[in-house]
Amino acid sequence: MRVLIYHDDAEQWRNTLLARLPDAEILIAADSGNPQVDYLVAWKPPASVFEEQTALKGIVNLGAGVDALLQNPALPREIPIVKLRDAGMGELIGDYARYGVLHFQRDFDRYRRHQANSEWREVPVVDKPDWPVGVLGLGAIGTRVAQMLAADGYPIHGWSRSPKRIEGIACHHGDAGLDTLLRQVKTLITLLPDTPATRHIIDRDNLAKLPAGASLINPGRGTLIDEPALLEALGRGERDGESEGHLRGALLDAFPSEPLAAESPLWRHPRILITPHMAGPTPIGAAADQVGDALDAMSKGEAVETVDPEAGY
Repeated sequence: MRVLIYHDDAEQWRNTLLARLPDAEILIAADSGNPQVDYLVAWKPPASVFEEQTALKGIVNLGAGVDALLQNPALPREIPIVKLRDAGMGELIGDYARYGVLHFQRDFDRYRRHQANSEWREVPVVDKPDWPVGVLGLGAIGTRVAQMLAADGYPIHGWSRSPKRIEGIACHHGDAGLDTLLRQVKTLITLLPDTPATRHIIDRDNLAKLPAGASLINPGRGTLIDEPALLEALGRGERDGESEGHLRGALLDAFPSEPLAAESPLWRHPRILITPHMAGPTPIGAAADQVGDALDAMSKGEAVETVDPEAGY
């Protein structure tokens, strides 16, 4: 089995995978004169990789999001794609979501503003059972995040396109289910894939359905949110207490174009916290186990769970 790795940390990936697949020949894209390979292990490879590699039998995507790969114009459509389903990212993104929920539930956003004004003022606590949280997207990572928050004591509502049953989670699906969820959660977490059906799902109409003073956390895909609509919902944000707009605040980790442009108004809005797409970095050790298993199964002709290019995940 001959494998080509395309990744910023390709050398580390090669060394880690060699320990799991000692009989494989593992190359990296930086090597000159690479021969034809059987499998590509990559994160956001350029079109040139597919133009050069014309005998691929399978692709392993080094992340949970496959939108960049599927949008590559040179991607051969008949090649099966395996993506990372969690591989430790769920725990990291769960921690990010827990921080964001706690930030708003315990009023740290308000205390930050009080500090700026030298105000010593306590805000009454809203208990966790009275702080319902919505999780859009109940794949492997979304389910893990929902379960972590439920274990913390928050009532959790989850949404997916098709029906799901997860113990301890109030599951909703379809358009009616999304409407029901939005109207009752104090914090909304977006963990949907980037597909034509999910782009700008958080638009003006859906933001308006959230209760006044709700908060938004996006450790998912940047395309899920209509940014002008978000800014409108947040208002100018100059008055203390609740936002001048409908939405109280937002914690954003993903954006349609990255890095986020310096001139973006998101940077300067007082009710937005921005992080540089760091919510769920891929832990190489755990991910390499998954990659190694996928490559081994594909090389033996065994069944593996693959991406549906039409659905986008």
